[in-house]
Amino acid sequence: MKRAFVVGYPISHSRSPLIHGFWLKELGIQGSYERIAVEPAAFDTFVRTLAEQGFVGGNVTVPHKEAAFRLASVDDPVARDLEAVNTLWFEGSQLKGMNTDVAGFLANLDQEAPGWSAGMKQAVVLGAGGASRAILYGLLQRGAERILLINRTLERAEALARHFGTKVTALAWDQVETALEEADLLVNTTSLGMKGQPPLDLDLSRLPKSTLVTDIVYVPLETPLLAAARQLGLATVDGLGMLLHQAVPGFERWFGARPEVTPRLRALVLADIEAKA
Repeated sequence: MKRAFVVGYPISHSRSPLIHGFWLKELGIQGSYERIAVEPAAFDTFVRTLAEQGFVGGNVTVPHKEAAFRLASVDDPVARDLEAVNTLWFEGSQLKGMNTDVAGFLANLDQEAPGWSAGMKQAVVLGAGGASRAILYGLLQRGAERILLINRTLERAEALARHFGTKVTALAWDQVETALEEADLLVNTTSLGMKGQPPLDLDLSRLPKSTLVTDIVYVPLETPLLAAARQLGLATVDGLGMLLHQAVPGFERWFGARPEVTPRLRALVLADIEAKA
């Protein structure tokens, strides 16, 4: 029986076992997928002994993605650019790593808002953390002509903008509402609006009526940002699909079958979110 895992610290909140468990059952595969909490100081040892522990691979989440990048052999250009790995697997005796966050973000928008990237002239991205880095990569990959990156700490946004070149411009947080005026896409990558966090308080009235608004937060499923956008008649995409789609490539690597993100899977994970709300 093949064994896979998700490792992080903390990890008890992870819904990855629910997702992969669903696919294992649906596809009739004898396998397991478990949560493992590993402190940063112990992560190197954990990774170096994966084969001894009987694992075929697994997912890596906060705060270990950068350490996983250093420990794995990485051919994936996305992981190389982000310097972060969220999926590990073995090819023979060699531990390989890739990053599926970008693919998950793009696949979610493709599924929920087909054609969203056609003619995208300007995107506005809120937040300059690790998630923002992945979203910027994906938007540039899809042809965004200009991205306004807005963060409470301007210096952090400026450093990230420099990494991606002239198509990304860093702005201070007090410029956010002006930045919205020509946005084709608005993406929130901050924790604002997440359960237990302050709301993301923005006046969205300046957004064009054609703007698509998306949030990578999925607890709650409809964040205050998405609720405000919907009330204005704007198209919205929640963050749950990104979680589901980013899980597909890893499952295929470990268990040899490519699963699908279906309404049944979404309903299962959503029911778990609501039960624990």
